Amino acid sequence: MISIITLMRFLAITACLAPLQVFLMLFRIPLSRRLPMIWHRTICRVFRFRLELHGTLSRQTPILFVCNHTSYLDIPVLGAVLPGCFVAKAEVKNWPLFGFLSKLQRTVFVERRVTRTGHHRDEMTTRMENGDNLILFPEGTSNDGNRVLPFKSAFFAIADKEIDGKPICVQPVSVSYTHLDGLPMGRRYRPYFAWYGDMDLASHLWSVAGIGKTTITVQFHEPVIFADFGSRKALANHCWQVVSTGVSDAISGRLKLKRKRRWWPTKRLFYDKKTITNLSGPA
Repeated sequence: MISIITLMRFLAITACLAPLQVFLMLFRIPLSRRLPMIWHRTICRVFRFRLELHGTLSRQTPILFVCNHTSYLDIPVLGAVLPGCFVAKAEVKNWPLFGFLSKLQRTVFVERRVTRTGHHRDEMTTRMENGDNLILFPEGTSNDGNRVLPFKSAFFAIADKEIDGKPICVQPVSVSYTHLDGLPMGRRYRPYFAWYGDMDLASHLWSVAGIGKTTITVQFHEPVIFADFGSRKALANHCWQVVSTGVSDAISGRLKLKRKRRWWPTKRLFYDKKTITNLSGPA
């Protein structure tokens, strides 16, 4: 019953906002950049996701957010707090419903072919020149939620570019599914939120819709630039180590901060020096 109600609310909200986003994108109205974040926050609320935020969201622009990838659930979680467009594999745009939604979120689709690397790099550069931040999953696939797969250096092809004479800021971000109904999730239950291998999307979504209140930890790590490392491989390894450590600390309970916020995505978050200060993103 809970799954039915949750999915009905999800579809109703999507049906209300999708036509508006189509209109905004058609006429290139600036609100088209903000509306996806509003949708993501609302969906997190519908699915009873409670986000626990750690660290400081960089306000530098342009910025490339580098994140680990557990499942499609990462999309609303990160979309609720990161002002930017996702970078996804080309196959996603052909998925039922989710492909349509990804297009409305102004996703950059990339093909897994070496011959297309230059084209995709130019497309992402153009997006950043037009004021968009990008959200990237350099693992290249999803995992079981208990670990982070090595980052592929090819995904960092854009990192050595300059936009308006400024280097692109790269901020690693860790996403961890840590608690279910207030209790530590553990290795046994965390894969319930992971979507990988040959899992069926519909049955997985149905299960998540009725499973309970979930706490998800999002950590913003120290931003870096390409010049700090000198090569894509070195930058990719650094980001992987930082993100992997963040996930390990979160799921093991080692992550402790003097001040942390548990945040329902529909509530406003106020900023100070210890926490994030503004989640609205660029106009």
